[in-house]
This record gives sequence, structure tokens and C-alpha cells, in this order.
Amino acid sequence: MATQTQPAQSRTAEEKIQEVRAAFADAPDLGKKALENALGEITTLVKAPRTRMESAGRVGSRQGTVSEFTLFFPFAPGGAKRLRTFLKLLNGNFEKADQVGTVHDMRFVFLDNDTKLLFATTYDGDWDAYINDFATKIPDYLDILFCGLDGWPGIRSPQVKDYLEKYQITADAWYVAYPDLTVAETRRLKKVGAALNEFLDKVGE
Repeated sequence: MATQTQPAQSRTAEEKIQEVRAAFADAPDLGKKALENALGEITTLVKAPRTRMESAGRVGSRQGTVSEFTLFFPFAPGGAKRLRTFLKLLNGNFEKADQVGTVHDMRFVFLDNDTKLLFATTYDGDWDAYINDFATKIPDYLDILFCGLDGWPGIRSPQVKDYLEKYQITADAWYVAYPDLTVAETRRLKKVGAALNEFLDKVGE
């Protein structure tokens, strides 16, 4: 009878480390040496993780309040050219995304001779709420950006969530520097920091 693999959450840190050692048995020497050099620190991280991956809702992962959103789309004919032209016009100015209020970052990457698009972003909260925010707050901008995708139904369409789910890929791993800070909290801390610096400058005069 075949031996079943234990779920990751039920295995001990030592068992996980042994699994990694086994996986690196045929790695290049520099990889094996690097693993052994860092194994003490890695073991500490495994035994007492700072954050844990959990579901962001329908698709994707979340750490703390921050969720990841990674999609790999096929372009329709002419779609890549239109999107690239529009992105050049914006020149990195995505201020309209601030109206959504939960977007940390966005990346548009053209792949395979402009036949596919990698779109990746991080946001606060749950998956469904994130899509709803775009659909209600900046729908025209979303349709401008994504109308060149093959089969794009429109952000207002009842089918849009199924479409996005079809092309979304959940990250196997990702890093969040401040998983418990939302976009709103980050902006508030920035204002407080600026006000404090201004106060200290006046005190020092």
C-alpha cells in the first residue's frame, strides 16, 4: 500500500527540514553548501513563522491583511499594442487606483512576443470585495486596461469573476514586509511622520 504524505501543517519542523535536505540531495554543490550554511536560521523561521499563508477568498493567498493577485492572460489580436500604448500614455501614473483604496502595487508584464500578459498586484482584504471595488469605483479604467484580453467580458459583467478566476494563479510563496499594515494605515502613518518631523524641526529652531 502506498504511503500517504502528511499534510504540511501536521508535520514537525524537523520533518520539513529533512524533506528539504532530501530535495537538495542532487542539487549543485553551491546550493547544498548554501542550504547547510543557512539551515540554523531557516530552522528557527520554520519553528516560529512570522506570518502564515491563508486563503484570500475565491483565489489567491493572504498574509495578515495583504492578499496577492497574480493573473496570466492571453491577448486578443491587437490587444497587446493597445494596452502598451495606453500604459505609455499613463507613464506610471495610476492615481485612479487610489480611489479603490486597497491597492498596494500593480505590475503589467508582456510575455511570449506580446501574446500573453502577466498582471500582478497586492491588495487589502478579500478577493470578492477587491473585484467589487474596481467594478464600482473605476470600471471604465479597468475596461480600457483589459479590453485587449482574449474573451474579456467587461468589469461590469456578472461573468467577470469567473473569467478572472480562470486565469488567476495562486502564488506558491511570496513576501510581505508589513503584512498587518493596510494601505489606509500606511498613508496615515506617513502623515503622522511628516507632522512629527515638522514639529521637531520647529522645536529645533
